[in-house]
Amino acid sequence: MSTTSVAGVDVRHVDEVYVGGAWLPASGKVHQVVSPATEEVVAEVGLPGVDQAAAAVTAAYDQGLSSWARLPVTSRVAACRRFCDALETKLPDMGTVWAVEAGMPVRYSATLHRFGAVGAWTSALAHAEDALRPEHRGTPMGDVIVQHEPAGVVVGIMAYNGPLVTMATKILPALLAGCPVVVKAAPESQLIMRIVAECAEAAGFPPGTLSLLAGDAEVGRALTADPRVDMVSLTGGHVAAQEIINATRERFARTHLELGGKSPALVLPDAPVEKVLRSLVPGATGGTGQVCALLTRVLVPESRHDEIVGAMAEAWSRLVIGNPLDPATHIGPLSNPAARDRTERFVERAVAEGGRIIAGGRRPPGPEGGWWFEPTIVTDVARDSHLARNEVFGPVTAVMTYTDIDDGIALANDTGYGLAATVYTTDRERALYCADRITAGSVALNSFGPSVAAPWGGRKGSGWGREGGPEGILEFTETKQILVGPGLRGQA
Repeated sequence: MSTTSVAGVDVRHVDEVYVGGAWLPASGKVHQVVSPATEEVVAEVGLPGVDQAAAAVTAAYDQGLSSWARLPVTSRVAACRRFCDALETKLPDMGTVWAVEAGMPVRYSATLHRFGAVGAWTSALAHAEDALRPEHRGTPMGDVIVQHEPAGVVVGIMAYNGPLVTMATKILPALLAGCPVVVKAAPESQLIMRIVAECAEAAGFPPGTLSLLAGDAEVGRALTADPRVDMVSLTGGHVAAQEIINATRERFARTHLELGGKSPALVLPDAPVEKVLRSLVPGATGGTGQVCALLTRVLVPESRHDEIVGAMAEAWSRLVIGNPLDPATHIGPLSNPAARDRTERFVERAVAEGGRIIAGGRRPPGPEGGWWFEPTIVTDVARDSHLARNEVFGPVTAVMTYTDIDDGIALANDTGYGLAATVYTTDRERALYCADRITAGSVALNSFGPSVAAPWGGRKGSGWGREGGPEGILEFTETKQILVGPGLRGQA
C-alpha cells in the first residue's frame, strides 16, 4: 500500500483499486493528479483497467447477489449506517482533497457535504425500512403481496462536480435496495474516492457489495456493456447518456439518467431584490458554475431589468476568487481545462449574438497557472441564442426579460431541459401558480433547490428517474406481486 500526503491529508492506496471489498494493485496506467489552481502535479495514482471493471462486475454478480441482496433490510441499513458514520468522520479531509484535485472551494464543500450529502443519506437511512416493507392488498382474485426486490447489479456513473453527494443520492439508495454496486467515478475524483473506499472497507460490507473505480471512459464503456449489469445510473451529460442507452438497449437493461439543466430563476415584479440575492448568488455561482441545477437563467420583468442587473453586478463583484483551500474563497478554478475553454467559447459567442457582459467575462488577472474564469453575467440575451438554450457548466449567468407572469412562465419553459427552477415573490398564490406551470423536476420558492432529501430529478433533456427520499430507493428495485391462492397453511 502506497500513501501520499496532499495538503496535510494522508491518502492511502494510491497504487491500488477497491474491487468488491478488496484492494488490488491497479492494472491501468499511472495517472497524474493535477491541481486545477496551479496546474502542478500533486499526486500519482494507479487507474483501474478494463480487466478490473470486469472483475468488479464478477464480484457483484457472483458474490453480491447471493450475499448482500439476500440480507434483511435491517442488516443492510445497519451496514450502510456504519458506512455513513465513517464518511462523516472524514468530511474535512474529503473537502480538502476535493479542493486540491477538483478545485472546489472548501467553503462550498463544507456546506454541500454537511447539508447535501449528510442530509441525503440521513433521509435514505430513515426511509429504507418503510419503503421496502412488503405491502398486503386485497384484490378480486385474492390477497396479493407487493414486494420490492433489488434490481440486480447496478453500475453507478458519477461526475466530478459532487462525488460525495452523488454517493448519498445514488449509490447509497441502490445499496439499501439490496443491489451490489460498481461505481465508476470521474478521473478528477481519484483522491476523494480513495477515502470513500476506506470508509466502505471500515463498514464491513459483504464481499462483492461495492466496488469503487475512478476510471476513464473506456472503463465506463466496459461496465455499461457488460451483460451481467442489470441497471446503469448516470449523473452526467447527454453524450454519455446516449452511449449508455445504446449500450444497454439490446438487453433491455434499465437506465436512470440525471443529466444537465438550464434552470430559470423567475423573479416576479414584487420580489425584493435584496432577498432575491441571498439565494440567487450561491444558486447561480456555486461550484464555480459546475452544478447541474444552478440558476443559470435569471428572468426579470422588463420594468425592473436595470435595478436587478445592477444589484447582481454589485453582488458578483464581492465574490472572492482564489485558492480553493482558503475558507474565504467563493470561486475556485474550473476542474479541468476543457471546462475553462468551453466557458470562454460560450461567452465569446454570447457577445457575438448580441449579449452584453456586465460582470466578469474573462480569465482573472494574477495567477499564471490554473484554469480560472471570472463569474460572469451576460444580459441582453436573446431567447433563441446559444447561451439561452445550452448548458455552459461554467460560471456564466444569463439575464433575460419578460413582459408579464405568463410570458415569464413561458420563458422559463422555453428550454430543452427541465431539472430545477426557482420563483421569487412575496405572494404565495402567485408562487404556487408559477410552480404548477413550470416544467421541471423541482421548483423552489424564494430559495435554491432541490432538496436532495426528497425526490428530485429531470424532465425533458434533464433525464429520467428520481433520486432522494423513499422514491430514490425504490428507483433501484423491481416490484413483484405474489398472488396468494387457497389451500395454504401457516401464518399469514
